[in-house]
Amino acid sequence: MYRFSNTVIGFLNLFTLLASIPIIGGGLWMAKSSTTCESFLQTPLLVLGFVVLIISLAGFIGACFNVAWALWVYLVVMLFLIAALMGLTVFGFVVTSEGGGVPVAGRVYKEYRLQDYHPWLRTRIKESEYWRTIRSCILGSKTCAKIASWTPLDYLEKDMTPVQSGCCKPPTSCTYDMVTVVPQDPDCYRWNNAATLLCYECDSCKAGVLEDVRRDWHKLSVLNVVMLVVLIGIYSIGCCAFQNTRRAETDYPYGQNRMTKVRPRWDYYWWRWWHGKKEELW
Repeated sequence: MYRFSNTVIGFLNLFTLLASIPIIGGGLWMAKSSTTCESFLQTPLLVLGFVVLIISLAGFIGACFNVAWALWVYLVVMLFLIAALMGLTVFGFVVTSEGGGVPVAGRVYKEYRLQDYHPWLRTRIKESEYWRTIRSCILGSKTCAKIASWTPLDYLEKDMTPVQSGCCKPPTSCTYDMVTVVPQDPDCYRWNNAATLLCYECDSCKAGVLEDVRRDWHKLSVLNVVMLVVLIGIYSIGCCAFQNTRRAETDYPYGQNRMTKVRPRWDYYWWRWWHGKKEELW
């Protein structure tokens, strides 16, 4: 049982070390890709991959080779990682608690309103540079082309994704055949039949994107809770491995490791030689 925690930490970090390689490779592949949506995700993937690589390498070396300082670095970084993940999880649940679609009478799909979402998300989506990136992603994904051939009956019977509902059509309440001009949703005037325009500058389009983000982020927050439980368990085992390593370092002053069945550490013979020389001098 003395080496059990070290062995477990060693195997766990070997697994995460190997897992970081495809993460980094995916980020580098996205960096070379010309697709806007893929390049948008390259930085988080590369950062995540290198962080996992460094932490795993430190934990593996520390646990398998009894290097106390490496395990200490591993535990400190793991503590910061757990704290950051916990903060991100709480933040994710807060910003995804608002939003959701509004049912449309006689339709299967829902429509989305920008004012229903968290202020932080609304501020982020309204940034022109950020929205240009998202807009080009939607254009490149051919999302609206999938419903371009729908008939009026299809609009009554079929469901839409949040992006299709907000970006590919005007709000259902809009009317364009009335002689008398009545106040309408501002998005009704932003709508354009051109395939490259449609309702991409509408607030409803931004709201549809935020609904997708909200759903994905909520799922990620639930996954983060599971990851937190796993990381806390690994951190606890790592603390035991660190204590074992420190004990191996401090055992020498109290004896000369007479347990012949236990393999001596790498510096054991050097330690015996050094203390033998000191005894000869005295």
